[in-house]
Amino acid sequence: MAKRTASAVWEGTLREGKGKVKLGSGAFEGQYSFASRFEEGTGTNPEELIGAAHAGCFSMALAAGLTKAGHNPKRISTNANVSLEKVGEGFKITTIELNTEGEVPGIDEQTFLDAAESAKKNCPVSQALAGVDIKLNAKFVKSAAA
Repeated sequence: MAKRTASAVWEGTLREGKGKVKLGSGAFEGQYSFASRFEEGTGTNPEELIGAAHAGCFSMALAAGLTKAGHNPKRISTNANVSLEKVGEGFKITTIELNTEGEVPGIDEQTFLDAAESAKKNCPVSQALAGVDIKLNAKFVKSAAA
């Protein structure tokens, strides 16, 4: 199977330093800092990147599950809200909230919700983040008649 890579370089102290993250594919390279992680500074942060990975993985897993069941999705859109909180002496990702919306012709809302729950449980990123409370808000959008 595929092995994916990413790298990060950090220069300086925690508060005054700066870093750069880069995806092995070259599709993204960006800066990060204390301010972009713990405040509202410019740049990305590990939690934002985890959110993007989780939203992407979940959307693909939901599409795969629906397609396997004979329901070809027209569109699935997912946002991930990742909560980083102080816990004890350090910080922890405590919750990831997946907000997804799907347009799938020919199915009812319950079928969509069941597929979304299965995708939440089974997508590889959800499994990798099993120590985090993962919440799901799924919204079924009825397809317009063709």
